[in-house]
Amino acid sequence: MLSLGAFIHTREKPFSCSVCKKTFTQKNSLFVHKRIHTGDKPYSCLICKKTFSQKNNLVVHLRTHTGDKPYCCSICKKRFSHSSGLIYHKKSHTGEKPYSCSVCKNSFTHKMILNVHMRIHTGEKPYSCSVCKTRFTQSYNLKRTHTGDKPYSCLICKKKFSQKSSVAVHMRTHTGDKPYSCSICKKRFTHSTGLQYHLRTHTGEKPYNCSVCNTQFTSSYYLKRHMRSHTEVKSFSCSICKKTFTQKTNLCEHKRTHIREKPYSCPVCNKSFISRCHVKIHMRTHTGEKPYSCSVCNTKLTSNFSLKVHMRTHTGEKPFSCSICHKRLTSNYALKCHMRSHTGEKPYSCSICNARFTSNASLKCHMRIHTGEKPFSCSVCNKWFSSSSTLSRHMRTHTEEKRYSCSVCNIRFYLSSSLNSHMRSFGVVLVQYLKIFNILKRG
Repeated sequence: MLSLGAFIHTREKPFSCSVCKKTFTQKNSLFVHKRIHTGDKPYSCLICKKTFSQKNNLVVHLRTHTGDKPYCCSICKKRFSHSSGLIYHKKSHTGEKPYSCSVCKNSFTHKMILNVHMRIHTGEKPYSCSVCKTRFTQSYNLKRTHTGDKPYSCLICKKKFSQKSSVAVHMRTHTGDKPYSCSICKKRFTHSTGLQYHLRTHTGEKPYNCSVCNTQFTSSYYLKRHMRSHTEVKSFSCSICKKTFTQKTNLCEHKRTHIREKPYSCPVCNKSFISRCHVKIHMRTHTGEKPYSCSVCNTKLTSNFSLKVHMRTHTGEKPFSCSICHKRLTSNYALKCHMRSHTGEKPYSCSICNARFTSNASLKCHMRIHTGEKPFSCSVCNKWFSSSSTLSRHMRTHTEEKRYSCSVCNIRFYLSSSLNSHMRSFGVVLVQYLKIFNILKRG
């Protein structure tokens, strides 16, 4: 009979599992493996009563109670409770990713991560919830959703979490630690998944595909959010105004509009916002970053939402309608500003002359009267203007475009104000004509 050493060299695995047919070099390994099928976990933690199928797993688990981390990285001195954690961590210094996906060519540091990644392509979800039957690609997704158990707590803000790893990631919001860096643009992230999603902005990769309309996305989160646009399921309801939402996070943000809570602040100007996402978009007004570009006119914009609204200037789409005068507008914000023309509300006030305005944009434009600022320049004659709308009107003098037409005599004008003036003068002439007609009729 061959010895264990001989089996290792010959790669022979003579011991086979009768359930799944997996083979092993040692009889003991087969014995331990069978516990996966039987559910047998004979080793129990004396502190928290958690049970394990292998004694070695119990030994590693006990370190979560003792805090013992015997394995140390020789480069950054970070410590680990298990040797596999150290081996995996060292690859973050070397950049080594020996495991490659055969479908999309993405590379990974660990074979286990590759196996989980492959489920994106195969659609395999081997873990099923015993309560609601929802299926998952990873076992940790099953934990504590229905029980609501959150045994892990942040030492600083006392926020509770269902997973220990979530606490470690959360702590970085307090420390500012961003250990994951993009090799292309050097942008840093608090979590490895954030870096993975970001890298797709450089590669253009969108591995998540909508089964209804074939739209592609960079992450499963965006795909799930998009799928609700097809199902129109809005299961989260505001207890104050009864408005419904497709996502719990959107409901939480919405509730802040009722209590006027703005917990997120800009580090440059201290302006407050209801969400971290709004701060991120606002910061671009300081940095000048405009990552979204219009495919028609190449105009650069600070957010994806701004791009969507801007595209309506090309498509002519105006999905928002005034309930009073039925005027149609391109955005919900434009509708709110328009409604103030009916209510007379002018919430924005000039700090110099006390003039009041219906929108913040109108106030900003007005302030340029006091500052003399003219940031918009004509590309033809280099004349400068205080607003983009004034520049647009001016450009028509170069293109000779007369988009406003009189419905009575068909005379065309550069400006809507010129047309309105013309219509008033036409009205005066018409009144005089009617007076003469009535006099002649009586005569």
